Amino acid sequence: MNKVLSILFVGDLNEGGRSLQRRETLGILGHDIVALSSVPVPFIAGIDSLSLLMRIMWKLKLPPDPTRVNRAIRAEIDKYRFDVVWIDKGVTIRPATLQYIKRHSPDSVLVSCSEDDMCAKHSQTYWYLRGLKNYDIVFTTKTYNLVELKTLGAQRTSLFLDSYDERLHRRVALTSSDIKQLACDVGFIGSFENDRAERMLYLAEHGIKVNVYGNGWSRWIGKNPNLIIHNKPLYGEDYVKAINAAKINLCFLRKINRDEVTSRSLEIPACGRFMLGERTRRHLEFFEECKEAEFFESKEEMLEKVRYYLENNEEREQIARAGRERCIASGYSMRAQIDRMLSIAFVDQKIISVAN
Repeated sequence: MNKVLSILFVGDLNEGGRSLQRRETLGILGHDIVALSSVPVPFIAGIDSLSLLMRIMWKLKLPPDPTRVNRAIRAEIDKYRFDVVWIDKGVTIRPATLQYIKRHSPDSVLVSCSEDDMCAKHSQTYWYLRGLKNYDIVFTTKTYNLVELKTLGAQRTSLFLDSYDERLHRRVALTSSDIKQLACDVGFIGSFENDRAERMLYLAEHGIKVNVYGNGWSRWIGKNPNLIIHNKPLYGEDYVKAINAAKINLCFLRKINRDEVTSRSLEIPACGRFMLGERTRRHLEFFEECKEAEFFESKEEMLEKVRYYLENNEEREQIARAGRERCIASGYSMRAQIDRMLSIAFVDQKIISVAN
């Protein structure tokens, strides 16, 4: 979008998060940004860091506002005129705050954006559901959410694609120290889920060494000597280095989110590395199988393809290169996606306003 917009951005601004990447991308696109974090920075992960009262409130779908971002939003609306108020996920944003924006800044386009399945109960809060009708447009990466969100009250919905951050997700030169620490035949970076754990254990039991990074894996330490559990998340450059250091990067989808594609589906190929992911309709729309990425359904097929591509280096590297080329050619970058979203949210909204 050519016009420079004034944007109030609200989201989780912790390092390594997708929300912070979106905020920074908006700035790179040249827009004027005021940013507020809806989550404490830095955030100490884990339920143990929450008080009993806070845990009860989250359980009741009435989460607290730890950064008082609702008050901060009102203060910014009182001080400045914004073309766009962009709220990432917004599970702690009160409906009254959204209504305040509509009353005191009626020309602002109110945007909701989330890569999560917001029609799944574990993603929702009372505040989010009650506030949904106030947004001018709700963006989702889930094709099935386009209609579902409307049944929950959304006025307009639009699809944006899972994406990669072109500043971060790229080929990098690894030092000897990086190689010693991170190099592996097969790698996976992501939180624990039983299905993905069982699949990787199957590989390990058949002689494949798998390096696993992410939260929640402590109980799987020692399950098999070939299943190497690091039990820590990787962010930013460390995440990118680990992808670059693996010959094969596994891409599992979150069943609880009904995922058909995820941000990792783009980040791995964008790094110019080989991706072996779960075969879904959406994955096959993003990448041509056997040419730009590889996919599997059963654990047996996964094992077969792991063995084949570990033995065929040149073919594996060619697919990895083609995957990155597809990311660039098809506009899967976060910059391209956000620019398109603003055109839809801002320009189309103004046309609708004039028509009314």
